[in-house]
Amino acid sequence: MHTVVVGTSGTTAEDVIAVARGNARVELSGEALDALARAREIVDALAAKPEPVYGVSTGFGALASRHISPELRAQLQRNIVRSHAAGMGPRVEREVVRALMFLRLKTVASGHTGVRPSVAQAMADVLNAGITPVVHEYGSLGCSGDLAPLSHCALALRGAGDAEGPDGTVRPAGELLAEHGIEPVELREKEGLALLNGTDGMLGMLVMALADLDKLYKSADITAALTLEALLGTDKVLQPELHAIRPHPGQGASAANMAAVLKGSGLTGHFQEESAPRVQDAYSVRCAPQVAGAGRDTMAHAALVASRELASAVDNPVVLPDGRVESNGNFHGAPVAYVLDFLAIAAADLGSIAERRTDRLLDKNRSHGLPPFLADDAGVDSGLMIAQYTQAALVSEMKRLAVPASADSIPSSAMQEDHVSMGWSAARKLRTAVDNLTRIIAIELYAATRAIELRHGLTAAPASLAAIAAARAAGVQGPGPDRFLAPDLAAADEFVRTGGLLAAVEPVTGPLA
Repeated sequence: MHTVVVGTSGTTAEDVIAVARGNARVELSGEALDALARAREIVDALAAKPEPVYGVSTGFGALASRHISPELRAQLQRNIVRSHAAGMGPRVEREVVRALMFLRLKTVASGHTGVRPSVAQAMADVLNAGITPVVHEYGSLGCSGDLAPLSHCALALRGAGDAEGPDGTVRPAGELLAEHGIEPVELREKEGLALLNGTDGMLGMLVMALADLDKLYKSADITAALTLEALLGTDKVLQPELHAIRPHPGQGASAANMAAVLKGSGLTGHFQEESAPRVQDAYSVRCAPQVAGAGRDTMAHAALVASRELASAVDNPVVLPDGRVESNGNFHGAPVAYVLDFLAIAAADLGSIAERRTDRLLDKNRSHGLPPFLADDAGVDSGLMIAQYTQAALVSEMKRLAVPASADSIPSSAMQEDHVSMGWSAARKLRTAVDNLTRIIAIELYAATRAIELRHGLTAAPASLAAIAAARAAGVQGPGPDRFLAPDLAAADEFVRTGGLLAAVEPVTGPLA
């Protein structure tokens, strides 16, 4: 099994996905264990002094003014985990919880948190055992970290609360730890706070969303090209010299992808036919690279922010190399929250333009010779009429999800935490947006492949034919009388979601950008 080694200098997006989705094993490097031990010596020395140090010998948040005596500090650490494990609502997905736990371990391993090496090792052991704490949808404001979600993870590390075992069954965490030979952790000074105080949940969801969106933007370039073919449009607008004079990188990449898919098509360039003369295609077709390209550039910015956060040690207070333990605000989720919201806006627009292309395929007044709703016998058959309704409903929800969470702030902790990022909420709605975008692209694929097959006597591009053949083999049926559509749409969704569309096209086009 693949092993991810955690050192002191952060981690990569690839490692996050390997642990969260691929169940990769986690090991702490010798460098990390040494850094953990050095930082712990500093915390122990401060704990022995009479002067109060935030997070070491004081209360937390608005209660930081109280100095905690040594005999009460273990209880303080237990209590912060218990009291902060206050999440409610549905369970969060396993992959999100694994990403969250791994990213907290990444910060702990940096040597800036003061956590003992044994605690870090226990965190790795829980991940490697396939134990996933039960984390709930609501409880994080995205400031002072993803407090409630991380607290539920810390609770399981102590052998309390519930967790899902490797067999998928939810049981008491203490039972699962015992079965895998993991000793519950008894927290000492600073450690409870250090396990709770990071942007790990929102960052993990950002990393996974970027991976999913990379695949979806390429898939959307393919479906846009298929629709252009089905509408007998022109591929001249994809010429590289046109995009060179407006040099947005994403736009050029998207246009190149569409051009690669359309290479050798016998359907493009027919739009001057006498029955429906056109000077140029509609915006939803002609401007596809501009819209998808802008989304790609948004992703590039979000990936830059993610890379910086992956290299960060997010905690409060932090142990500095010179031995100081300093309070700070690095746990604030604003940098991550903004790009999560930005991605949701871009994804909504990509879904919107895909829906407009689908609607054009189904409207006999704008489809240039295709039957109404791509029906077999229009009037007797409704064709794909309601598939577009479903697509429109998904687009409408995506527009609602595009409203930024990070524009909101609700003060908490007796006004000590008086400005929060809502980054966790931004991440949760982006996950829904990504799911919806997948379905929207799947419906465009379903309509465009059917429309191409209805263009009798004209031959699609080799890449398009490969996409159609693979879709049919995956259970996405072609033209014919009305049938139960939901299974066809589900098959199309699975085909796009799992990368089947890309896998079918790229052997013909070469790797898409």
